[in-house]
Amino acid sequence: MVAAFLLGAVPFHLRADKLSFDERLEIERGLNAEFATMKIALPRSKRALVFKSDGLFDQRSWDKAMQENGPAARVGDEVQITNVGIEGNRITLQINGGTKSGHWYDHVQVGMGNGTSPVSTGQNGQTATGSNIALVFPGSVPSIKAAEIRQMLGPIFDFEKHSASEQYMDKLPAPVQKAIKEQRALEGMDKDQVLLALGKPRNKSRESNGQGDEMEDWIYGDPPGKMTFVRFSEGKVVKISESYANVGGMTSPPLPPPR
Repeated sequence: MVAAFLLGAVPFHLRADKLSFDERLEIERGLNAEFATMKIALPRSKRALVFKSDGLFDQRSWDKAMQENGPAARVGDEVQITNVGIEGNRITLQINGGTKSGHWYDHVQVGMGNGTSPVSTGQNGQTATGSNIALVFPGSVPSIKAAEIRQMLGPIFDFEKHSASEQYMDKLPAPVQKAIKEQRALEGMDKDQVLLALGKPRNKSRESNGQGDEMEDWIYGDPPGKMTFVRFSEGKVVKISESYANVGGMTSPPLPPPR
């Protein structure tokens, strides 16, 4: 038996265009670490439970996984997406750490000053409590945004009105918010803010200035074409430069620090 859910007014139509590299980053940033409340019971399952992009899923497969492995979450439980994978015709979501042993939050860290510390210091050998869900499309994953994916998953997940990234954004200074929306870095940004603005860098490098100060460069872009270099010192952006590989010349426009 196949269960079907109506997606209501979700304004999504499958598109033939392929997912770009930037779109992949937007999906990963927009879904990874997001919290949601379960609308249905979620079985534990090492093999990803299939949920189709049209809102259909095989209820028998989900029930079988529930009988064999028990629940990863019940109706009303809060869960977290702890990893996002995109391959072929599916987007795979790891829920609460998947089926690895130990509590899923053992691997989650929170910022404290200039460093991070684990949420939990659980012991090894604890029972796995997570699961995996595969959002499957009829063809390859099309050009799509994280917000559209959250709407697709509406029948099983109740996402908060504001996502974790949106709540974080709301607390940032206005110049930083503007730069992130415009997908550019600013001097004074920290690494999390640069990740929100530019995504994961293609390359990273580190060097010392001879005085014990370590610099880290994040490199974006591919030659030939525009390359962006973001330099960090003590976790903050201290310099941004752009070059055009195989074209010559470098620009480093003055950027106001965030206030």
